[in-house]
Amino acid sequence: MKSIPVLMIVLPLLAAGPCYLLARRRISLGYLLTAVVTALLTGLGILLAVSGTVQSLRFPRLLGLGLSLKVDGFRAIYALVASFMWLMTSLFTPQYMGHGHRRPRYLMYTLFTLGATVGVFLSDDLITTFLFFEVMSFTSYCWVAHEQTPGAMRAGQTYLAIAVLGGMAMLMGLMMLRGQLGSLAFDHLASLGETADKSALYLPGALILVGFGAKAGMFPLHVWLPKAHPVAPAPASALLSGILTKVGIFGILVISTRLFFGNIPWGNLLLGLGLINMFLGALLALFSVDLKRTLACSSMSQIGFILVGIGMQGLLGEHNALATQGTVLHMLNHSLIKLCLFMAAGVVYVHLHQLNLNKIRGFGRGRYGLMACFLAGVASISGIPLFSGYASKTLLHESIVEYIDHLQHLGQGAFWYQATEWVFIISGGITFCYMLKLFIALFVEQNNERQEEFDRMGPSMTPLSAVALGGSALVIFLIGLWPEGVLAPLANRMLPFLHAHEPAHAVHFLAPVNVIGALKSLAIGALLYVTVVRRWLIQRDEQGQALYVDRWPEKLDLENAVYRPLVDLLVLLGSLLAQVLNTDLGSRIHRPFVDLASRLGVLCCQGLDLLMDRVVYPLLFNLATFFARAVDWLVEGSVLLMMNTVFRRTKEGTPLVPPVGNRFTYSLGRVFDGIFLRARRLFRRDSPHTPRFIYVFSSAWNGIHDVGRRLQRTLSFSLILFALVLVMLLAFLMTR
Repeated sequence: MKSIPVLMIVLPLLAAGPCYLLARRRISLGYLLTAVVTALLTGLGILLAVSGTVQSLRFPRLLGLGLSLKVDGFRAIYALVASFMWLMTSLFTPQYMGHGHRRPRYLMYTLFTLGATVGVFLSDDLITTFLFFEVMSFTSYCWVAHEQTPGAMRAGQTYLAIAVLGGMAMLMGLMMLRGQLGSLAFDHLASLGETADKSALYLPGALILVGFGAKAGMFPLHVWLPKAHPVAPAPASALLSGILTKVGIFGILVISTRLFFGNIPWGNLLLGLGLINMFLGALLALFSVDLKRTLACSSMSQIGFILVGIGMQGLLGEHNALATQGTVLHMLNHSLIKLCLFMAAGVVYVHLHQLNLNKIRGFGRGRYGLMACFLAGVASISGIPLFSGYASKTLLHESIVEYIDHLQHLGQGAFWYQATEWVFIISGGITFCYMLKLFIALFVEQNNERQEEFDRMGPSMTPLSAVALGGSALVIFLIGLWPEGVLAPLANRMLPFLHAHEPAHAVHFLAPVNVIGALKSLAIGALLYVTVVRRWLIQRDEQGQALYVDRWPEKLDLENAVYRPLVDLLVLLGSLLAQVLNTDLGSRIHRPFVDLASRLGVLCCQGLDLLMDRVVYPLLFNLATFFARAVDWLVEGSVLLMMNTVFRRTKEGTPLVPPVGNRFTYSLGRVFDGIFLRARRLFRRDSPHTPRFIYVFSSAWNGIHDVGRRLQRTLSFSLILFALVLVMLLAFLMTR
């Protein structure tokens, strides 16, 4: 059992490269290998979750500070959830990307991201978490920029910029925290956090919160969410929303339960951020007329519900069992719900290549399988009783009510927390409103222009897609039917990781008071749909056809209105400062310092000049020449060897255009041609193919250069260099 956690991390990382090569040869082999790897990881995750064992693994010599892994109830369950979601999306990917481009690259980065994500969930110290977190951030960037359209590249730049900003803030916070506490292990943080001065931990805690919150889509670093999901492939969107945001939540849970357990200011901070996320995300989703953008904004809102639960954990202290149960269950429910909804959106996009509600309305009429799967996600996320989302939202609502009763019992004012309860209920109502809007547009309304065309289309899903989508919807429905017997024990398994105890009494989910609370949200949502959506967000065109309109003001876009102008302003100020320093005024200011530095430099140079010329320079030159030649030979030989497994030999009689290679490819091709000819003569076998390895290796070399040019066109080099500097800094710190 001890090797299972390591295998769950290493296996997808090792399989990524072969998957790419196989997919280049035949894409079906890439699909098959991805499905086999994800299925194997799902099986291993089931073994970990069922066994219930707690085990720790440490590799002290890796990367200087070492890597630490641990398996317990929470981590085993979420490693299983991640593996299951990757398995379902791998079954759905062949239909979605049946005729797409760059499929081998997508499959490779899918496996890389899977290994890194599982590594985050199984980590047992913040250094291990950070390393896998950064790998996951940069590999998932390729999902966002996959299509390489202008919109995808802009969204990819935003995603990468937020990831780099969050990673730098997190690294600073980790270094400060290690300097104060001496350790970043989860268990040590819990014991040290109890005795440490909380005021000294606020700054590193806030920096770490920025890093994890950026990935979770927390306000005000949420700007990547509404932009990344519409341009990313639907299977990737399901993983970005369902599981990668939970990686950020995982980190927030760690620092909240270890460093700030029962801390009122920290709890209020997360509660406030959660309320903003919850309400703003729901509002953005209500206004959106793009299917995947609506689901992306919905993810932002549901992350707000989870942050509210984490905030309530901090406020309730040792009596936070209900808040903890609601938090972990809503994490689980949201992952499964968005898996189902984004795959359903992918089915629509595969057939129509459209996501605008006015273009896709009516597509789902008569497609009862797709309708049932989408309805399961809608009902669950809206908090309708007998579905899984209802149970988690009920627990979160009860935790707010519990804290209000606690304050009133102490004779303290509870006005703000009563307002929090109403924001919670209203946000739940808005959730039901925009999900009802999507369901009616897709499955109830008719398309006046293309409805007959929609009806004539064949089956909407392949058998594999039906298994993936239907299985996800079935899991949502089954775990919600009996929350006391399924969800409650599942939550109790995860409580020890969050330093919470089981509730003193069992929660009766279908009690009248809880059902009435859910009905309040549903009634608010229905009222908003009738009064806002049908009367304000729908208008008639010249032909009298009703059209959905987006009335959200463009000026309220944080990225375009604040962040990008702020960056431009910083660049302008930097250029102005440089110009000032080049003037006479600038010279007067810094000239004395320059003169002093010059004199010191001359004195130092005179003393070291002879040594550098006679010893250091010749030695460095010889070493650099040897190293460059060795690396050049190693890289070229390795790449050409791999490419030889992909490129087919050219058939005899096919006109050959001599590709441009180099002396290495020509020599290596001559050697392989000679070996092939001698082997054929030795065994006296005639072959319809003549050896053309010179052209094979030269073509491979041209392909490498083509990949390099494509990389230059698709990646933002400034951000990539920024990230490389960050990685180099981390490696340097670990070796100290």
